[in-house]
Amino acid sequence: MKRKLFYNTSQKELMDVAAGIQKADLVVSNCRILNVYTREILDDHSIYIKDKWIACISRDDVKRKGKATQVVDAEGMVVIPGLIDGHTHLANYFNAKEFLSYAIAGGTTCLVTETLEAYSVGGLEGVIDFIESYQDQPVKVFNTAPVMVSPSKKTNGISEDDLEKLLKRDDVLGLGEVYWQATFQEPESILPLMTRALSMGKIVEGHSAGASRGKLAAYVGSGVSSCHEPITMDQALERLRLGLYVMVREGGVRKDLEAISKIKDQEVDLRRMVLVTDSVSPEFLIKNGTLEHVLQKAINLGFDPVDAIRMVTLNVAEHFGIDNLIGGIAPGRFADLCIIPDIQKINPAWVISNGNVIARNGKCIISPRNHEYSKKSLNSINLKKIFRKDDFKISAPLGIKKIDVRVIEKISMLVTKEKIISMEVHEGQILGNVEKDIIKIAAVDRVNESNQCFTGLISGVGMKNGAIATSSSWDTGDITVMGAKEEDMALAVNRIKDIKGGVVVCAGGKVLAELPMPILGIMSDLSMDETARRTKQVNQSANGLGIIFKDPILSLSTMTSAAIPFLKMSEEGLYNLKDGKTLGLFIT
Repeated sequence: MKRKLFYNTSQKELMDVAAGIQKADLVVSNCRILNVYTREILDDHSIYIKDKWIACISRDDVKRKGKATQVVDAEGMVVIPGLIDGHTHLANYFNAKEFLSYAIAGGTTCLVTETLEAYSVGGLEGVIDFIESYQDQPVKVFNTAPVMVSPSKKTNGISEDDLEKLLKRDDVLGLGEVYWQATFQEPESILPLMTRALSMGKIVEGHSAGASRGKLAAYVGSGVSSCHEPITMDQALERLRLGLYVMVREGGVRKDLEAISKIKDQEVDLRRMVLVTDSVSPEFLIKNGTLEHVLQKAINLGFDPVDAIRMVTLNVAEHFGIDNLIGGIAPGRFADLCIIPDIQKINPAWVISNGNVIARNGKCIISPRNHEYSKKSLNSINLKKIFRKDDFKISAPLGIKKIDVRVIEKISMLVTKEKIISMEVHEGQILGNVEKDIIKIAAVDRVNESNQCFTGLISGVGMKNGAIATSSSWDTGDITVMGAKEEDMALAVNRIKDIKGGVVVCAGGKVLAELPMPILGIMSDLSMDETARRTKQVNQSANGLGIIFKDPILSLSTMTSAAIPFLKMSEEGLYNLKDGKTLGLFIT
């Protein structure tokens, strides 16, 4: 259902409330208002709200109140705009109803999410189903259309027709993160997508990890207007100087805020700096909340509170061109407000969204809508056969006793590189070697009926036994499975089909732990507490098999990513991010 969000039809009512002709529906009285436009705090003011909108701001005026007017006495507390998370990935672990209850409690009233995860496994229908799950909710959720840069040719790229349909939606603000390497490696396919979005007045989000100087300047010239990849102050400054909005991540995948926080001591304008989560895990969400945690950390690190609050309100809204609607407290804007005890303390006593009180003292008091996903979205694991251990054999060329093999070497939880290892051939096969920390890793196409499978080798994981598999593989429509035993790899893949998607850990022919994610194979239908419990159980079970990384699920899911260097994979083979080429396993 397409919603018109970019104008209000209540102008006359708002004018009448401001003029004292009509009565307000809701009044926030006895408050101190942070004006993010002027950096002032206005003492002893009231905010008058009609329907979803702010009608006026003034000192208390009884003529704007009626018998039916709801009054929230702020008791001298500070009112700031509702928080806006300008870059996140909501097609991740949890469903809309469960996630929003936590986001609302902390004061987030608007989010902008990527949609590439849904497109790679569900196509246009899957993206729309996902988008609709976050519409008609107590808060606003906007989207960006996926570019789809992938190691797999089957999921690389979005059709112009699909992109057009998404960009025409009012709840789609532009084109999602465009990996900078792709603009150089595939300009003939990427640049037209960017041009189309820009021609429709939409923005193009950037992703420039590793780019600098001339390459970064060239990338900015392609039309991107933001980047969420800086991990140092110098990288953030370089992007700010090029006119980009710099999004600083502090969430479930990256925590870069402290490293970049030194920028507060430089004499530079921070109006193009934004704080984002870039997604959160269930455990992170339960422990910390969402954007309120990031904002509080920025203040604790020494950022001026007004600057920090702007980074999650006005700055974000201006970047996306919707500051006429959200991001500040002024007439004609949505009535999205957080009432906090002090400018330094981001623990909302009240949260108001669209003119309704939705949270009180850290608790969501309105139930988010439960979305009914399509049958297709709930049946996305398209495996046409039962996998067996022989499906993960690596056959060597005939007549060879030893051969050089490309091995993916883990150098951190997320980053990999190519390692060439000379390996013995045993009865025509290349085997893993647990003692040398070399195990098998495979990608299985779960979308197309061919169920194409590629098996390679990976080192630096530490796994001694069993297997772990996930259907939530970044940038592809694959099940990614890694293991020391082919039998357990097969069991894990088959179990993912049984539970209609998720993460599975196996050893000794038994399932040790699993997290079902039947919604597109990437989101759980369980409660947040149960999702967090199962996530922890899966990670602990994987660590028990020897995996050395703190978050084995994330480490495995990113093995198909076209965004994180350097050597990744898909069902088609190994993928070199440096040149965008698919590589074979053997060097002959």
